[in-house]
Amino acid sequence: MSLTGSQQKIFLRLVAALRPNWHSDVNLPAGISELFAANRSFGSRDRRLYRELIYTTLRFLPWIEPLLDTDPDRAAKAVAWLAADLPATQGYRAALCAAWPACPPSVAAKAAHLGASADTLLPAWMTRHCPEAAVAPNLDTLHTRAPLWLRLQSNDAARVVAEFTAKQWPTRRSPVLPGALEVLAEADVTKSDAWTHGLIEVQDLGSQLILESAAIAPGGRWLDACAGAGGKTLQLAALLGPKGHVDAHDIRASALRELEIRATRARATTISVLPALPATAAYDGVLVDAPCSGTGTWRRAPHLKWTTSAGQVSTAAEKQLALLAQFSALVRPGGRLLYATCSLSHLENEDVVTAFLAAHGDFTAEPPARAFGGTPRRVGLAILPAAHNTDGFYVASLRRS
Repeated sequence: MSLTGSQQKIFLRLVAALRPNWHSDVNLPAGISELFAANRSFGSRDRRLYRELIYTTLRFLPWIEPLLDTDPDRAAKAVAWLAADLPATQGYRAALCAAWPACPPSVAAKAAHLGASADTLLPAWMTRHCPEAAVAPNLDTLHTRAPLWLRLQSNDAARVVAEFTAKQWPTRRSPVLPGALEVLAEADVTKSDAWTHGLIEVQDLGSQLILESAAIAPGGRWLDACAGAGGKTLQLAALLGPKGHVDAHDIRASALRELEIRATRARATTISVLPALPATAAYDGVLVDAPCSGTGTWRRAPHLKWTTSAGQVSTAAEKQLALLAQFSALVRPGGRLLYATCSLSHLENEDVVTAFLAAHGDFTAEPPARAFGGTPRRVGLAILPAAHNTDGFYVASLRRS
């Protein structure tokens, strides 16, 4: 059997092992990693190839799943054709799809070639929750591999670029945010001096634009109420500068431990981790980066398209409204409340903020200081994936009277 034939056989075997769970398991990426670990013969290049093929399968699941039953050979070819053009996939793709035309960037054109329907690539409810996601250019962007964006934590960008160039990791600066750097190659940036010395952090450009859109002034005391592992916490501390301070809180102790590690690496000395919230406080600003459905991250976590329901989105929105109400009490008069999600659904975004404002007359919505080409909503700003090749986000700035 040829190398390509063997790779195709292994791919189909891996897909068969994952198939029973891909409509129900929100932790499917962990299952993929376990599957690779069980195949000890896989080298790093093998893992990169099969990971890309599996994630492509999940991204285009309504097109591929029926073919797995009727024509597995065509299913494998379709996945190879749709997969990103990477060093790990190029040889396999060229051998398997030699007679196929070049894969077009448009989802509509891909669908036409495969005799499929673009309308099936998102759950029907998502079209109602975010109509822009179901049409070009956002539909096209949502069905491409997510980019690797970094946030520079040093003014010495040349040092970072020089190291990456020496490692053959080409980069580009974002035209809308000079401190954001896209790595245009498969790269483990954690194995770089720039990472070791805290000069960079992995953070999607869209995520960076959330705080940048608010034009946060230096100084002041802020609370990052749902800090997680601290990506926005570190960015917030940098924006506040040496005279500012950030208290970081999260209900997950493991996330806070990771935040402390990242803060130490970044030499961010103006961050305090709070395992418990103060009973009373008067912060100049509170950031509520609320837990959400993650619909804005579907390009990097495509399995969530098939494990997330409209009911789960509604449940998340109820919890988000409760969190806003809880943390708003910690904002001083005249202070700011920033609400953010990585969701595309209006239920979790402007609907939550509208409901909050209706119940809290001492808060008013402010327009974004900088929109960065985002999409205005009834209240707040949506950062859609196609605008700057990012994940999808939402942010609203509220001022307490």
